[in-house]
Amino acid sequence: MLVASSYPLLEVFWTMVIFFAFFIWIWILFVVFADLFRRHDISGWGKAAWIIFVIVLPYLGVFVYLIAEHQGMTERAVKEEKAVRSEMDQYVRSAAEQSDATSQIAKAKALLDQGTISQAEFDQIKQKALAG
Repeated sequence: MLVASSYPLLEVFWTMVIFFAFFIWIWILFVVFADLFRRHDISGWGKAAWIIFVIVLPYLGVFVYLIAEHQGMTERAVKEEKAVRSEMDQYVRSAAEQSDATSQIAKAKALLDQGTISQAEFDQIKQKALAG
């Protein structure tokens, strides 16, 4: 402790290391709990057992979970990321289709040619599409 008191910068550095290590520990804990609650391959009792293990022996429990379930965690994360990306792509496509005035007018023209809508309805759709 004598060295740290004679070098205050070293004490600040050590405090920062401890703070970031604690922050990383909390982050890993949240990742483990999030993965645990997201899992569908184990029962509620299995989840409860993992939670009790992590609470009773925090460091050992988290490290054992990471070692035992690392492959499953990766697969679940990749699967979720693909689902989110697919939803985003679908939303972007639907938003682009809705906002494209040319495609809206072309669809309305096809409906007019088929006799599904009247000329007045076509003009209304065309006005809406051009307005924005």
